[in-house]
Amino acid sequence: MLKDKTGDAIEIMRECNLLVSKTLAEIAGIIRPGVTTLELDRVAEEYILDHGALPGFKGYNGFPGTLCTSVNSQVVHGIPSSYVLKEGDIVSVDCGVKMNGYYGDTAYTYAVGEIAAEVAELLRVTYEALFRGIEHAIVGKRVGDIGYAVQEHAEKAGFSVVREMVGHGLGQSLHEKPEIPNYGRRGKGALLKKGMVLCIEPMINLGGKGIVQENDGWTIRTRDKQPSAHYELAVVVEKDRPDILSTFEYIEEVLINKNKGLPWQNKRP
Repeated sequence: MLKDKTGDAIEIMRECNLLVSKTLAEIAGIIRPGVTTLELDRVAEEYILDHGALPGFKGYNGFPGTLCTSVNSQVVHGIPSSYVLKEGDIVSVDCGVKMNGYYGDTAYTYAVGEIAAEVAELLRVTYEALFRGIEHAIVGKRVGDIGYAVQEHAEKAGFSVVREMVGHGLGQSLHEKPEIPNYGRRGKGALLKKGMVLCIEPMINLGGKGIVQENDGWTIRTRDKQPSAHYELAVVVEKDRPDILSTFEYIEEVLINKNKGLPWQNKRP
């Protein structure tokens, strides 16, 4: 079971997660049609190294990139490549750093230009589902309370929840116990205790919930090749309300200035 973190450890992890958040803001500034996902990866790695940290994903179980860049029907773990982003794409960018012995881990799904209205709605609902889940990251709740909140919000809107890929604990390892599914039953699962650090990360599909792994051994995509959205924040379990270590604030400041709105606000009629 995930060990409760001390105050000093929490502050180190806050620093790690804020660096991830700022790295994703750098990505927000350069995402546009014509950019490759490999270029996103290069910018992120340079930014992380320049700020005294190491990419948390690169080399992890052999993963080759600093970022996971998952485009359209790719759910998670997409490998940065020569793929050129085009108008109407969406791309989940998942980033991790390691600094002072601890990890940070956060993800955001970006729109490339204007996107289809139904895809914009998928992004909006997935984003909202994340915060519905985070509300339950408090002492005395259980993992199932988080998953239930995510699942209910996503399925009520007509979308489906990926079952096999889950959130996780975070600390001196990138993936610690407990696992945090995006579905579940209220009052079931591991008990949440003060000081646990959790990565809550809904992965929600426009079509069915089925997924497959591509031949590269990493990339997960939807079985029906319909789009998938993914957002992730790191949070500390506290008594009255969760302490959110990472933030979308930096990302969204860039997106609002650049695109005059958030991803789901830039949609084709």
